[in-house]
Amino acid sequence: MGLARYYERVMRRLDHERLRVYRVSLDFLTHAHALIADFPRGHSSLADHLSRAASSVCLNIAEGAGEFSALEKARFYRIARRSATECAAILDVCAVLRLHAEDRLATGRALLVEVVSILTALVNRNRGSGQRSSE
Repeated sequence: MGLARYYERVMRRLDHERLRVYRVSLDFLTHAHALIADFPRGHSSLADHLSRAASSVCLNIAEGAGEFSALEKARFYRIARRSATECAAILDVCAVLRLHAEDRLATGRALLVEVVSILTALVNRNRGSGQRSSE
């Protein structure tokens, strides 16, 4: 059952389920796990690292969306953003080591660029400064 169909069945959504960045992060998680399934032998630690970092993006977005305090929201969104950039670095490692086809890595990277962009805007909005975060 797809996520949209699941949401239709449960009717009401939680705060994080309404966020586009959450849905895109789930798309990346799905893509990451497809890559993980095809990791060559001998790279299980890198695959595990990608799995944990990709999950962290989704989980921290959800945790931030559930917060009442804007500063706490911003903190969780920053953590999610760092995990997303960590995922991008893992894809870079995969590219350098030629573990996957470039087009598959580019697809994941495009999803991460969108996630990082939206999270940056959410951090800035919730911390109220309007300045770009370097975290």
